[in-house]
Amino acid sequence: MLQPTPPAPDAIAFPGDEALRATFLAWQDTLARERRMAANTVEAYGRDLRQFLAHRQARHGLPDIPGLIALKPRDVRAFMAARRAEEIGGRSLMRALAGIRSFARHLEREGHGTVAALGAVRAPKVERRLPRPLPIAAARAMTGTELRAGENREPWVLARDAAVLALLYGSGLRISEALGLTRRDAPVPGVDAVTVTGKGGKMRMVPVLPVVAEAVAAYLAACPHALPPEGPLFVGTRGGPLSPRIIQYAVATLRGALGLPESATPHALRHSFATHLLGRRGELRAIQELLGHASLSTTQLYTKVDSARLMEAFNAAHPRAGTQASRRARDSAERSPAG
Repeated sequence: MLQPTPPAPDAIAFPGDEALRATFLAWQDTLARERRMAANTVEAYGRDLRQFLAHRQARHGLPDIPGLIALKPRDVRAFMAARRAEEIGGRSLMRALAGIRSFARHLEREGHGTVAALGAVRAPKVERRLPRPLPIAAARAMTGTELRAGENREPWVLARDAAVLALLYGSGLRISEALGLTRRDAPVPGVDAVTVTGKGGKMRMVPVLPVVAEAVAAYLAACPHALPPEGPLFVGTRGGPLSPRIIQYAVATLRGALGLPESATPHALRHSFATHLLGRRGELRAIQELLGHASLSTTQLYTKVDSARLMEAFNAAHPRAGTQASRRARDSAERSPAG
């Protein structure tokens, strides 16, 4: 499914001349339609670039394309330093630089020239955060309707939310992948796999457990809306496409009922899918394919989660925890290769 073109920024508020603004809009359209980036990513890249242009405007006047081609490394570093002074984190800075570089590549493809300064600017170092999976019992509880039975919600809504969460935990889907399924592709009993469209428009096939198919079937049986074959599988109370925010709200409610931390989000169910598979000796390369990771290094983070959990159990239960023996075990785990 094509991503919608982002709304055009206000012509007066845009920090650049008219030619730059037109190029900016063409770049965003390319990201959404040709590169099939998620709408949130396109919006974030556009916001970061406008902030960079506003920074340039405050110091050098209205930005234009020749001025961007002639950028010096110190110009980009000054922007990064200013953002860090505003206590912007390393991940946000890395994304901002990625957005600026993406726009520079667009300028080059369009024949405007090369922004050579960006080749001399190094991305900020960012420590990769470990995924934070849920305990198995909590993940299972989230995919049922029992915890929310007392809510003033229609039974079909509770069944819908449970089906979505079952897909996140049972098949390792991203929330956008689950909500992107059509009625025709509904994984119901008798269907043991479903094809989803992931990041960058890449398609992959994922298995569907019988319990997940049953949750989807229960939702379909209760849903009061007619669902056209090409329409969305999961709909809101008025019959339109279901917003991810509704599922985030449902998880927040369940999080409170289960006493879980704020890290227990819909995406944490996907983390739990991978971590729990790995904990039961799932093969790392197979898990990579199930998750749709482009790089094995991304999937390898889950091995570190499993090692950290093992050390926590060791320190809690071993009679010599805290002694030299436990320190040696901890050092050994930290030195073990990620794969």
